[in-house]
Amino acid sequence: MENISFQGRLLPHERILWSGMPTQGLLLSSRDLFLIPFSLLWCGFAIFWTYSATRQGAPLFFDAWGAMFVCIGFFMVFGRFIVDAWLRRRIYYAVTNERILIMRLAPSANFTSIDLDRIPDVQLTGETATRGTLRFGAAASGYAFSGSSRMTGWFPSLDPVPQFIGIQNPRRVFDLVMKTRRADTR
Repeated sequence: MENISFQGRLLPHERILWSGMPTQGLLLSSRDLFLIPFSLLWCGFAIFWTYSATRQGAPLFFDAWGAMFVCIGFFMVFGRFIVDAWLRRRIYYAVTNERILIMRLAPSANFTSIDLDRIPDVQLTGETATRGTLRFGAAASGYAFSGSSRMTGWFPSLDPVPQFIGIQNPRRVFDLVMKTRRADTR
């Protein structure tokens, strides 16, 4: 089924060697070691502040202001995982004999093609696991809020560095990319 998405995008004499999708459902990353406690503290404080303001008879503005921060807190605790899972359901990956292909259908259609001989760096995360991630280029920053795309820490599927997120048999795909890359440069 994933091959169908790429058929109109292949170059003459190009063939798909592997195709797949990101892992579906809940996906935790190393960034969540910081983000989960932060979002729980944020949400807890927002609920406490709003409850205190309401109990003390504060004006309606304070209730509305607090409710906005409670909603942000609930999104940070739960909603970001739902949005990221929705985004990953609309991403397809392929390795051809010439390129790395990434087709993203949401939030807006986006197609990424990287020639195998132009990949600057390939990083494998989760080598021993049945699922892992391949990054094609260095990470912009390990800090979740830095850079021009501040939401990438909250949504791994929106990271600007091309990657295969949570794929099955990551070591096999990594080896395929490296082998095809070496064969292409000869």
